[in-house]
Amino acid sequence: MWAILSVFRKEFRENLRDRRTLISALIFGPLFGPLLFGAALSLSIERGTSEADKQVTLAVSHAERAPNLLAHLRQYGVKVESVSYDDAAAREAVKEHRRPMVLMVTDDFGSRFQASQPAQLLLYVDSSDANNSKDVSRIRVLLSHYGSLLARLRIMTRGVDPLVLSPIVIHDVDVSTPASRSVLALGTLSYLVLLTMLMGGMYLAIDATAGERERGSLEPLLTVPVRREHLIYGKMLATCAFMTLSLSLTVSAFAIVLQFAGLERFGMSVNFGPLVALTVIVFCLPLVPLGAALMTIVAAFTRSYREAQTYLGLVLLVPTLPLVFAGVLGLRPTAGLMAVPSLSQHFLITSLLRDEPIPGGFLALSVGVTLAVGAILVFIAGRLYHREALLG
Repeated sequence: MWAILSVFRKEFRENLRDRRTLISALIFGPLFGPLLFGAALSLSIERGTSEADKQVTLAVSHAERAPNLLAHLRQYGVKVESVSYDDAAAREAVKEHRRPMVLMVTDDFGSRFQASQPAQLLLYVDSSDANNSKDVSRIRVLLSHYGSLLARLRIMTRGVDPLVLSPIVIHDVDVSTPASRSVLALGTLSYLVLLTMLMGGMYLAIDATAGERERGSLEPLLTVPVRREHLIYGKMLATCAFMTLSLSLTVSAFAIVLQFAGLERFGMSVNFGPLVALTVIVFCLPLVPLGAALMTIVAAFTRSYREAQTYLGLVLLVPTLPLVFAGVLGLRPTAGLMAVPSLSQHFLITSLLRDEPIPGGFLALSVGVTLAVGAILVFIAGRLYHREALLG
C-alpha cells in the first residue's frame, strides 16, 4: 500500500504542474461546461418567453370573403395582412420563407357558408420549418375554435342545446411538481456531469502508459523494486483523484449556475441545493474507479500519446451512450437497468432532480454493480502491466 501511495503522490503532484491536464481536468470542463449549459438554458427560456408574447402575423389571400373570421383572429391578437395570392404564389411565398404561412379563402367560401355547408380554407405552411411550428399550431387552434363557435351558434338557432355537442368533458389533472417539471429542461445534466468527470482523468490515464512509453521512461519505471501492478494502481489512484476533483467542481458549478437559470418563469423549480449537489457527487463516485480503469486499459494498447487521445475520445462515449438511449426510448428505472453502470447513476440523479424517493434496493444495486465492474477492470489493468508487449 505504501508503494501505491508513493506513486499516487508523485503522479498527483506532477500532473498539478501540467498546464494541459490542469486546464482540461479542473478548469475547462468543470467550469465552462456548466456555464455554457446555463447560458444556453437561459437563452432558451428568454426565447420561449419572447415567443409567447410575440404577435402572430398571418397573410390572408382574399380576406374580403370572410370578414367575420378575420375579426375573430384579430380579437385573439393575430395581425392580419391582406394579400392577393393565387395557389402558385401562396406556395412560392411559403416555400421561399417570405411568409411563414398563408391562409387562402376560397371563392365559394361565402356561398357554402350561407348554405350551412362546410366552407373550405387553405392554410399553406412548411412543415419542415421548426421555427414557425408554434405559430402555425396557434393559428390552427384559432381556426378550429372559430369553427366550433359557429357550429354551436347554428344549432342554437335551431332550438337545440349546444351542450349536446359535448357529451364528454375532459379536465387534465396535472400531478407533476415544479421540481419534476424541471427535468424537462435539465435532462442532459447527468450526461454532462459524467462526461466531464471522465474527461478529468483522461490525460492522466493516457500518461500512465502511452505517455511513459513515448517519453522512453516506461522501461526504467518497470525496473524499480516495486510490483508492477502497484505502479499502475498508484497511477490509477491519481486518475481517480483528478476525476473526483473534476466531478466536485462540475456539480458545484451547476449548483451555482442553475440558481440563475430562471426556470421559475415556466412553473419549474431547480432542486439542486448544496445537499442535493453533495448527494449527486456521492452517487457518481462508484463510477470513478470504473472509468479510470477503463481508460487505462485502452491507453495500454496504444503506441503513442496521439493515438491514445483518439481512442479515448471514443471510449468516453461508451459510459454515456446508455444515457442517450434512456432519453430517446423514455426508459424508467427497473432492477435490470439499475445494474447498468452510468445508466443507474443517470436514474439516481434524475430522481434527485425530481425530488422523488429513491428505493434502497435500486441504490444498493447501482453502487454494488458499478463497484464490482470497476474492481474487475482495475484487476485487468494491473495484469496488463505484466505483459512484456507493454514495452513494445
